Order: sequence, then C-alpha cells, then structure tokens
Amino acid sequence: MNIYLLPLRFPDNHLLPDLASSISHAFNLTVLLLEKPLSLKEGYDPVRNQYNSTWILAQILKLFPEENCKILGITGLDLYVPVLTFVFGEAQLDGKAAVVSSFRLRDELYGLPKNAEKLKDRLEKEAIHELGHTFGLIHCHDPNCVMFTSTYAEEIDFKFIELCPVCSEFLKKSFHL
Repeated sequence: MNIYLLPLRFPDNHLLPDLASSISHAFNLTVLLLEKPLSLKEGYDPVRNQYNSTWILAQILKLFPEENCKILGITGLDLYVPVLTFVFGEAQLDGKAAVVSSFRLRDELYGLPKNAEKLKDRLEKEAIHELGHTFGLIHCHDPNCVMFTSTYAEEIDFKFIELCPVCSEFLKKSFHL
C-alpha cells in the first residue's frame, strides 16, 4: 500500500518533502507525490468564501476508485463542513481519502508574525491525524497523541507528532504496519 500526496492549490510546495518524510515515518509506508489536475471550482461556497472539504474528498476518490492506497489532498484553501465554521482537514474513517489545509494553521491569520517552522509542524501533525482516520483511528483521549482532536491551531502545538501507544498498537494489529 502507498500513500499519495495530492497538492491542490497548495502554495507551500517546499514543505512537501518533509511532509512526505514525516508521513512515511508515522505509517512506515511509501509516500509518493501525485500530480493530477483537479478543479475545485464546484466545491467553493461564495457565501462562506470557503471550500467544502466533503466535496473535495469525493473528487479525490474519483482519482483512484480501485487501487489499494491512501490519498491525502493538501491545500492552502479555507475548508469547511456545513455544521462547522471551519476544519483543518477531513477524512473518511477507515477509508481511502483525506484532505488537510494549511490555511488556518498559519500564525499570520491570527495577527501573529509568520512562523514557517510552526506551520510545518502543524501541517505534519494534521496530515498524520487525518491519515490516521483513514486507517480507522478515532480521536484519542491522550492529549499528547497526534490523534487527539484540535479545535484551535494553538492546540496542535501541544500534541506530539507520534501516535500514543494505544493508537500505535491498534494500527499495528489492524494493518500490520
């Protein structure tokens, strides 16, 4: 099984090599960059000025309907699901596709100075978190685990990039990773 990274209007392509390395380390799988055009125009909500992450997941799934893989869309766009103001990402639980956005992971969005290292760390943690869902992992109760839920960008900073022992054991038993 491979994990594919699919940049979708992602302005920080220089982050992709480190992101791929962190994901590969977390899941012990090969991570490949996927260059496929995907129009996101229909997923845009002009009233909210955001993109529907569930719609994006559906489009990602059309790229690889049969292959045994995981696909992570990576974007710089602001994402939402209808019941929430925004999301950092979304994934199919025990499925194939996930999407993560760097938009709300940036300190400058909150009036703070730009911090490239913090953006990189947050993006890696959220990417691993969303991919964890595709492997069947749910939100963890351990605040240090990467699978712990985060509502605010600052909360991501307190999590480790690794899975806790419980989540790690689940992954090993379920997928032999």
